Amino acid sequence: MDVGTAAHAGALWVGLHIFLLLALSLLVVRQRRLHGVALGDGDVAVLTRAIRAFGNATEYVPAGMAAIVMLAVVGAPPAAVHITGGVMFVGRVVHALSISRSSAASLARAIGVMMTWLAYVFAGVALLFYAIG
Repeated sequence: MDVGTAAHAGALWVGLHIFLLLALSLLVVRQRRLHGVALGDGDVAVLTRAIRAFGNATEYVPAGMAAIVMLAVVGAPPAAVHITGGVMFVGRVVHALSISRSSAASLARAIGVMMTWLAYVFAGVALLFYAIG
């Protein structure tokens, strides 16, 4: 396999995930400034949702980025890196948009979670394949 091509694919998806985290962080800062809340959520629902959107992403994205990097390192096909990165990224964006709009359960939020888990399972199986094989 061409590790260079897989590494470039990994760089794309890790870079996009970093910008997603930055965007979600900036949304929290924006809400804090709008509502004059320096710490916590100040019982402001929109700030609570922004904090959770960012927090949830910070809970899931690092492991996904590690998987993307490891797939590139072991020389997985670039398609495997793109599948993991793309499914993970779309899932995280869908989840963040959903949770930012409403704290209630929603189909979009569930789809975002399922896509994230699907990327995790795909990457996990692929990494085990490379570890054993």
